[in-house]
Formats: sequence, structure tokens, C-alpha cells
Amino acid sequence: MLAIALQSGSQGNCIYVEADGVGLVVDAGISGIRADKRLQAAGRDIRKACGVIVSHDHSDHVRCAGIYQRKFGLPLHLTSKTLDASAGQLGKLDDVRCFDAGDMLEFGPLAVETVPTRHDAVDGVAFIIRHKKKRLGILTDLGHVFDGLHEVIHSLDAVFIESNYDPTMLENGPYPYYLQERIRGPGGHISNGESADLLSEAAHGRLQWACLAHLSENNNRPSVALKTHRRMANGTYTLHAAEYRKASRVFEV
Repeated sequence: MLAIALQSGSQGNCIYVEADGVGLVVDAGISGIRADKRLQAAGRDIRKACGVIVSHDHSDHVRCAGIYQRKFGLPLHLTSKTLDASAGQLGKLDDVRCFDAGDMLEFGPLAVETVPTRHDAVDGVAFIIRHKKKRLGILTDLGHVFDGLHEVIHSLDAVFIESNYDPTMLENGPYPYYLQERIRGPGGHISNGESADLLSEAAHGRLQWACLAHLSENNNRPSVALKTHRRMANGTYTLHAAEYRKASRVFEV
């Protein structure tokens, strides 16, 4: 498999995964123009993807999904609850394929496990994308470290994992107290330390690399997140951090 984070963070999220020439777009939180140009720079054509799959109804993940369908002809895959909650953001749709959280989906050679999350969305899911014996996790907007998450990460060959905030930066930053509580609460996001702890427990498994994702622009920095992870890491996997406003390198799984 190949994977590219086209953008990651509160301003928009979109990841592209490909195997055997079949591409899949995960989330649609950046404009069609940006997604198209960033994939072209990597030698890929978004119009040849087999669809776009959406994790939840928050605008930084779904707001451009309707555009991707109308502009690029991509079928839209999401849960019915997410569809209802996102209706005002999507516009006219012609090809919608709903699934239930927990379902297994197939996109040619790619199989996608959908894992219900605890994020404060209507019906959020994370994804495990399988190709042959390789497993790639796309685990963001988790809410909190819930039962079974450690086992999921231990089963992966690679992962885009939420590392949203640094607790000190959040506490001393510009957000009002109620928003701070939401972020660090059970339906919010996981911190650098929580993310690093999850990965450290999987350090002696099959994990090849981890890309830290969904970093807050106000309450985190790639250098801060990477420093926390490297301090706690005890395995041989490689660490990367996704960018706020540009594409990552092309990762291989």
C-alpha cells in the first residue's frame, strides 16, 4: 500500500491510500482544488479513486465530500447518521453508499474495517485498511483511549494516529475553559502523551511507522509532538508528523 496525508489538522483532513492501482480517499476536509493538486504532485489522479469514505460529520472531515463527488465522480461512503448530520454541508448528491459503524467494506483489493470511536460526533468511526497481509490504521478523533484500542494498534503495520494537543499548551493557550474541557474530555481528542503511550505499548509488535496526525495549530506543534513521542518510544518504528497545510511524503506499507 501507498498512503499520503494530503492535509491533517483542525483546518481540514484528507488521506489518500492506494494498492494495486486502486485509490481510496479518506475524509474530505480540504477543497477539491487542493486535493487534486497535491495528489497530482505525487503522480496520482483523484478522479481515478474508487470513492471517498468519511469518518464523521465534523466539518474538517466532511465539508468538501459533496464537491469530491460532483467534481471528481467519487461515490460517497458514510454512515446514515453521519449523512443526516452532514446534510447541510454536502449539497446535491447522486451516489451515496451508507454503511454501519463496525462494518467491513471492500474497495477492490482494499478491505476497510470500520471501528466506532468515542469522539463527540454523531456516529464517528476510525478505519483499518487492509491489503493482503498489511494493515494501515487511520485513527484520529478518537475521543479517549477506549477499550480495545491498544489491541488494534498492536495489530498494525503502520498508522496515522491522533496526537492532538500538548496539555501545557492547551492550558496556557487561547481557548476558553469550556473548550479546553471539551478537548481533553471523553469525547474530545487524545494528547501527545496518550498517543505516545499507545504506540510505546505496540513497540515490539509489527509496527513499521507512525505518522502523528490531527495536531492542533493552537495547542501543539510537530516538534513538540515528536519530542514527546521520542522521549517515550521504546521500539524500532519510524516517527513522522503530518503537516497542517501541505501533503506528507508518500508512505509505503
